[in-house]
Amino acid sequence: MQDRIEPPILLSRLLMFVFAGTLVVLFVMFMCVQNMFPLNRPEIFLVTTRPANAMIVQIQDLAPDAENINVYKQAFVMEYIRARNEIEKNTSIMRQRWSDANGVMAAWSTPAVYNDFRKTGLYTALTRDYPDFEFVCPVRFKALPLQLQANQYTVNFEYFCTDKDGQTTKKDYTIRVVLQMDDKIQWRDRMNNPLGIKVSGYFIEAGGGDPLDTVYKQ
Repeated sequence: MQDRIEPPILLSRLLMFVFAGTLVVLFVMFMCVQNMFPLNRPEIFLVTTRPANAMIVQIQDLAPDAENINVYKQAFVMEYIRARNEIEKNTSIMRQRWSDANGVMAAWSTPAVYNDFRKTGLYTALTRDYPDFEFVCPVRFKALPLQLQANQYTVNFEYFCTDKDGQTTKKDYTIRVVLQMDDKIQWRDRMNNPLGIKVSGYFIEAGGGDPLDTVYKQ
């Protein structure tokens, strides 16, 4: 019985193994190149020749359903109250939404209302480069905003703060918000404020002062 492989047979088997390995490597390389260069699939891209933030978006007057617009305004008022008054431990979140450069408070407020907001005690504390606050202050709405007139709403919410030592006494606030509709918005505000709604009046009807001043004095 033959118990060894003759050299020609061994060489042929080695060549078959090398050939099979070469085919596998070529197939893998072909698949990699095809995935790296998807020339047979369309790719969408945009090319701009100037910064987009310099553009102005013209808002056209439409005839939307009045009920849907009212629901949107109610949601806008609640988001405005939350963005203005909720306090986070991570102050970078507040700095982003309170910033006059690209924050939602500046985008959602008229200049006069935004300037009044910047005079509050907690805004002043934030600008003194506080790294992080040791407390959080959530807003708890009691009901949907009540529409008084076409662009005027009142909203009731519960406000309190919590830190490692416990929770402050809950306090009820009633805020009256007056809205205005702008026909032009900045390009950078198209996502945060697509309808051009801004708060032109912010009045504390009940609660005994601005919550942001109350928090700062604690």
